Amino acid sequence: MNDSRAGTSAPIDKPVFYASSGVLVATVLLTAVLPEAADEFFAGLQQMIVTNASWYYVLVVAVILVSVLFFAFSSLGRIRLGPDHAEPEYSFVSWFSMLFAAGMGIGLMFFGVAEPVMHFLNPPHGEGGGIDAAREAMVITYFHWGLHAWGIYAIVALVLAYFSYRHDLPLTLRSALYPLIGERIYGPIGTAVDVFAIVGTTFGVATSLGFGVEQINSGLSYLFDVPKGNLVQVLLILLTTAIATASVVLGLDKGIKRLSEINIVLAIALLVMVLIAGPSVLLLQTFMENTGSYLAELVGKTFNLYAYEPTDWLGGWTIFYWGWWMSWAPFVGLFIARISRGRTIREFVLGAMLGPTLFTLLWMTVFGNTAIELILHQHADALASAVDMDASVALFKFFEYVPFSEMLSMLAIVMVMIFFVTSADSGAMVLNMLSSSGRDDTPISRRIFWMVIIGITAIVLLLAGGLSALQTAAIASALPFSLALLAGIWGFARALSLDHAKRVALQATNVLPPGPGHWQTRLSNLLQFPDRQEVSMFQDSVVLPAMQEFGSELAGHGVDAEVLDQRTQRDAVRLEVRHGGELDFLYEVVSRPHPLPDEALVGTAIEDLSESQRYYRAEVHFTEGSQDYDVMGWSRDQLITDLVEQYEKHLHFLHLLR
Repeated sequence: MNDSRAGTSAPIDKPVFYASSGVLVATVLLTAVLPEAADEFFAGLQQMIVTNASWYYVLVVAVILVSVLFFAFSSLGRIRLGPDHAEPEYSFVSWFSMLFAAGMGIGLMFFGVAEPVMHFLNPPHGEGGGIDAAREAMVITYFHWGLHAWGIYAIVALVLAYFSYRHDLPLTLRSALYPLIGERIYGPIGTAVDVFAIVGTTFGVATSLGFGVEQINSGLSYLFDVPKGNLVQVLLILLTTAIATASVVLGLDKGIKRLSEINIVLAIALLVMVLIAGPSVLLLQTFMENTGSYLAELVGKTFNLYAYEPTDWLGGWTIFYWGWWMSWAPFVGLFIARISRGRTIREFVLGAMLGPTLFTLLWMTVFGNTAIELILHQHADALASAVDMDASVALFKFFEYVPFSEMLSMLAIVMVMIFFVTSADSGAMVLNMLSSSGRDDTPISRRIFWMVIIGITAIVLLLAGGLSALQTAAIASALPFSLALLAGIWGFARALSLDHAKRVALQATNVLPPGPGHWQTRLSNLLQFPDRQEVSMFQDSVVLPAMQEFGSELAGHGVDAEVLDQRTQRDAVRLEVRHGGELDFLYEVVSRPHPLPDEALVGTAIEDLSESQRYYRAEVHFTEGSQDYDVMGWSRDQLITDLVEQYEKHLHFLHLLR
């Protein structure tokens, strides 16, 4: 988060907090008291959506996928999620681990075997159980878990990260509407959007937690004859909630990050063991063939509504998935945005959409194709029956046909538990941020509160039989959310085009404007490594007077200009020129630390260096961040010349927008 906010505890957003808490309590009580009525109501609502709005869901997901790819691979992809000088907060491995664990890690454990087998046995059209059904089953599985799913997460994360880190808006869902309604995001509309996000996130995580313990219970029953029932599952929810609470208390870096890194290592280990134990060459062959078939049929399947051959299969699978991914998008998107500051749009999409997609497809091939091969050619009818009867036991039944069955089953149970913990504590962190204006530097008690809410919701609905109703409600909520998402994409595209136009207008930056001075003096300035105090003295003796003189001249022409000395807060001297309804001009000279040119310091984070290992530059910053040139040693006239040139470019940029 912004350095300017460090050291102060984030205040609670009372309208969002109390409104969302009230809606949650009312909905949970209603669903718990009248589970059958709630289930019937929400099931009818979902059926109405499937019947009348399937085409719309298909269109929305197609628009999302095309938009994400365009933003990434056009010239807009070079824009950074944050100031131009921002660096990624997390290493690629840590970042990938966290976004994957929050995004769908648990889904792969539950559906890695079950879904390919279900499509193989019961395809949308034609006979099941044959070669054609096997091929089609894998393409359908790829389709549901591939680019479209991660594209939905990616677009939400992109929009939120861009407006938060580049335009200093709150890291909450309301910020996506800023291009459309402006400052009104801080009013009732913004509050309603964040309340919607809190309610949807709570229901999504709670229902997943409730259903997920069924798989853990199935694994424990399979291995240790632990009875299956509500008592065991409530105890598992309590255990998961307790571990997740500890993780939330530890914070993002010590809790979620470490658990995610552990689980990605375990996931890779499990994947490799099954790959080696199974028909390895066949799996590698089918992975290539599945990928080719998936890409070849991507457009056709994206728009396939089975209009000429109506079937209930579409609503039970594809539309269900599109609704489920969209219902989870506020939670997962906001979490991914929180950990993605400093990455370019192109780097973000490659890492947050294409990377997870490849891993997901490989996972589905290794587990799905191995299971299909067992049923198709090795007469593993018991596996097919187990999947058909109870999908939660599919993975553990599958391990019966693989060497080291018990060890793999134990490893899977541990992974499922950790995946659920990371989903739960990620959800609690997101709820905490949504109720605190996008900040996560909140009291521990507030973080614990949201974790407890998730656990209680899951337990109450599990005991009352209301989980399926709430899951259906969460999926139905994708319909109104999709409307806001389309508006957010449009606003995001508009903001990016303005950002890009300004970058083009400012491209020709002079590193040093013409002015008096011997070349020896200029060379001497280049070879100096000033400390913080020297840069501060330069800001005081040269930068401030230059900005004040320039600002006074602007004021004489009736232009609103203000010079701010912010050296005590953030080592910056700032000139703001306000243009009413148009974009303001901002010119800052910031004292930024850098490591000394010493080979021993290469790769060391700047925070870990002592003052004796740093030097400082007087860097020029605009609204977009550092422009990567140093004005240390410039004369007052040279600095004013640069101010005039940059202001002239800004006025030219405004002219292009009119």
